[in-house]
Amino acid sequence: MYRQGFDNDKYLSLQSQHIRDRIAQFGGKLYLEFGGKLFDDYHAARVLPGFAPDSKIRMLAQMKDSAEVVIAIHAGDIEKNKVRGDLGITYDSDVLRLIDAFHSMGLYVGSVVITRYAGQAAADAFKARLERLGVRVYLHYPIPGYPHDIRRIVSAEGFGRNEYVETSRPLVVVTAPGPGSGKMAVCLSQLYHEHQRGTVAGYAKFETFPIWNLPLKHPVNLAYEAATADLDDVNMIDPFHLQAYGQTTVNYNRDVEVFPVLAAMFETITGSCPYQSPTDMGVNQAGNCIFDDGAVSEAACQEIVRRYYDALCDQRQGKGSPETVYKLELLMKQAGVSPEIRPVIAAANRRAEQTGEPAMAIELPDGRVVTGKTADLMGCSASALLNALKALAGIPDDIHLIAQSAIGPIQTVKVKYLGSANPRLHSDEVLVALASSANVVPLASRALDHLAALRGCQAHCSVILSPADQNTYKRLGIQLTCEPKYQTNNLYHK
Repeated sequence: MYRQGFDNDKYLSLQSQHIRDRIAQFGGKLYLEFGGKLFDDYHAARVLPGFAPDSKIRMLAQMKDSAEVVIAIHAGDIEKNKVRGDLGITYDSDVLRLIDAFHSMGLYVGSVVITRYAGQAAADAFKARLERLGVRVYLHYPIPGYPHDIRRIVSAEGFGRNEYVETSRPLVVVTAPGPGSGKMAVCLSQLYHEHQRGTVAGYAKFETFPIWNLPLKHPVNLAYEAATADLDDVNMIDPFHLQAYGQTTVNYNRDVEVFPVLAAMFETITGSCPYQSPTDMGVNQAGNCIFDDGAVSEAACQEIVRRYYDALCDQRQGKGSPETVYKLELLMKQAGVSPEIRPVIAAANRRAEQTGEPAMAIELPDGRVVTGKTADLMGCSASALLNALKALAGIPDDIHLIAQSAIGPIQTVKVKYLGSANPRLHSDEVLVALASSANVVPLASRALDHLAALRGCQAHCSVILSPADQNTYKRLGIQLTCEPKYQTNNLYHK
């Protein structure tokens, strides 16, 4: 059952004030490296129930008069047409999307920095395109020996070669379409140039996870490891913080490993390092806004199991590895959980065994579990969605909410004109049909009124769902897992 455990209003207030304090610490100019997702942070929303997916951008919007955004993108990612897995768009297209999104929130985007530029033709074309759109673009170059050859990096041949990014506001948020884009290097390069110009400026890092003031093996921090199981990220005690302050805090391996290098860079650039540990560099206040540890722990354990099933499905589809699955199995053991914590798994598989067809189960906010089976008119995910809305609205199961006159035309278009071999309605098509029936079947309107109540519900399917159905469940905020198998034994699956 869903219950909140995170105070989002407190987070917005506390986080923005902490960033203002950090700006003041450095004399009025701060380069803030923003890790993770600024928009649509659904991982944080799932493991910190009460956290709004747009919290971070709303927090920045409170500071819009003093903030500007710089977006970094790796020239090699432009050249390779690297794609964001969650959105299905290339990194360069995502830069344009980010600019529009920032503008819609009233935030000023000062420029785009193309990092590790080495004459890539695609990077040149993208730079020209941005400049035609009125966006300032700067080039930063590869530095041999980065990040360990500090003498060369902090010199005229290193950071000194990079173009200085003109900024005008006290807070410069450096973000990117994805990892490996060079955000930290952009910040450090700017510190070098600011120091050369006699300007006092500082650097800080914003990463939501791991949460530094939760225990190392807290489910929320284990859920972060689960989310990055395909990478080499590992949570660990920050040894530098422990040595400096005698306080146990949590960071992750890459920040801990690179901290001595960063500290040496700071000393070379400004004469001293303002931080004693990688934890010191962070500004995240999420841990101070948890008011129900049980609620967030339960939500995080659910996330670990979901990530396990995602990894199983990725492996089945040739997109994942056995090593990732094994790591997630270890994380489940560390969290003391198993798939049994998701009642929808047993319910969906039991329904599939009874019918001999794919089945879906959804757990409602009050703990009830409803199921859906594959039928002639609709797939199991669509059927379960309809049954869930009936249950929430108190509508008897034997009442038909969708008129045949609404289903028939959709099936005709799918099969006759769009070339689909499957006439069954997907989840999104059922919702359209339900809306179309609202004037004919009054109870259909009542069912639609309960769509918002599905957000945060758990669901499981006995087979891998189609991308269309997965996307509908995601947009509704339903937290889905699937068995790592297909409905058929075909080699090709849409």
